[in-house]
Amino acid sequence: MPITNPPRTFSHSRRRRALRSAGFSAMLLLAHPGAAFAETDGQATIEAKELVTRLADGTAPLILDVRTPAEFAKGHIPGAVLIPHDVLAERLAELPQDRRREIVVYCQSGRRAGQAEAVLAASGYEHVRDLEGHWKAWSRASHPSETAAP
Repeated sequence: MPITNPPRTFSHSRRRRALRSAGFSAMLLLAHPGAAFAETDGQATIEAKELVTRLADGTAPLILDVRTPAEFAKGHIPGAVLIPHDVLAERLAELPQDRRREIVVYCQSGRRAGQAEAVLAASGYEHVRDLEGHWKAWSRASHPSETAAP
């Protein structure tokens, strides 16, 4: 009987990289025809001006703010849902169960959003986009924002 190697398994990080590959980008384009997807380091992104337009015309995706509650209270994108990055894995049930729904993730500058996007990808969400420039660029450009009541 020939000796066979066990099936190759992929680590969490390899699966994440695979999801962000060119094939993943193709799936994203098919899921949302006409959307302009930019890609930075294999990651699907959305420009602030596109998101502003989609907010105005009522076609905005789910917007996920992964900063702290204090940061969110000081200002956030209108309609954004707050789930801090460090508790996202435990709160996935609060997100749409349709894993094909488009989700835009942002934080203050990008690091925490990247961590949250990895959690979403590992959980099967197929259409996750990173907001270019995150909150820093959004607020600096004076795009629409809301504050939370104390």
